[in-house]
Amino acid sequence: MKLHIQNETARLRAVILGTAESIGPTPKLEDTYDPKSAEHIKAGTYPLEADMITEMEAVAEVLKKYDVKVYRPEVIKDYNQIFARDISFVIDDKFVRANILPDRDREIDAIEHVWSQIPEDNRITLPEECHVEGGDVMPWNDFIFIGTYSGEDYSDYITARTNMDAVIAIQELFPHKTVKSFELRKSNTEPKDNALHLDCCFQPIGKDKAIIHKNGFLVESEYEWLVNFFGKENVFEITKDEMYNMNSNIFSISEDVIISERNFIRLNTWLRDNGFTVEEVPYAEIAKQEGLLRCSTMPLIRD
Repeated sequence: MKLHIQNETARLRAVILGTAESIGPTPKLEDTYDPKSAEHIKAGTYPLEADMITEMEAVAEVLKKYDVKVYRPEVIKDYNQIFARDISFVIDDKFVRANILPDRDREIDAIEHVWSQIPEDNRITLPEECHVEGGDVMPWNDFIFIGTYSGEDYSDYITARTNMDAVIAIQELFPHKTVKSFELRKSNTEPKDNALHLDCCFQPIGKDKAIIHKNGFLVESEYEWLVNFFGKENVFEITKDEMYNMNSNIFSISEDVIISERNFIRLNTWLRDNGFTVEEVPYAEIAKQEGLLRCSTMPLIRD
């Protein structure tokens, strides 16, 4: 397989889409990875497997409509495999295995049928001290944007997923690109004050536009750098509630076609007003786990 990913929006040709099959019982509160899942477990509103399968199949249908080759993980019994983006990412022709939470290692084994198709020189496993998840890593042509948290209390946050060791390692892997890191706001207890990954508060779309939430960034000047980079007139600012509902976590099939959640009324209207074709899907149940469309897709080949 000849991988090719330069950015977030070029025409998609092949992708890994996670699966909600055999997701297992509702997790115990102490086993949750994020405050939003914990909130829904406490409220008795944690999503059901059948509903999440229906939502993911709606995405698979849209990808099929646009002739995208879709790979799915092998199903592991009673195991959450929805968020394919967490466990790996592609930049240029390199497939990078993410060092994620140790009890999620089996997710990597479930995509061995993809990994094995990639030339060995292009399979990258980062050193153990490099913590990174794909939701924090965004190739954007000559840049790689990376969400991180470098506070001394990093280890206290289950929501801190990408560290500076990983940022440095990725810069060394791709010396021809400019790696730009952004400190994200983290909270173990308040989902509206937690940017689990960079794509929970920011995402480039089209050729020159972006969705962004200011409060997701810990350092205001880093947020301002992004706004200036894209131009204020090209940026769609989302509210705290819209960030909580994952409005920045949509997914681009091309520079002018976007898969979005059907309840994102304000965003979807803005997208259409700006010339995008919006393919609406139901994804509100999966959103309860603090992940959405970008989190559950891992692009392999774009034009």
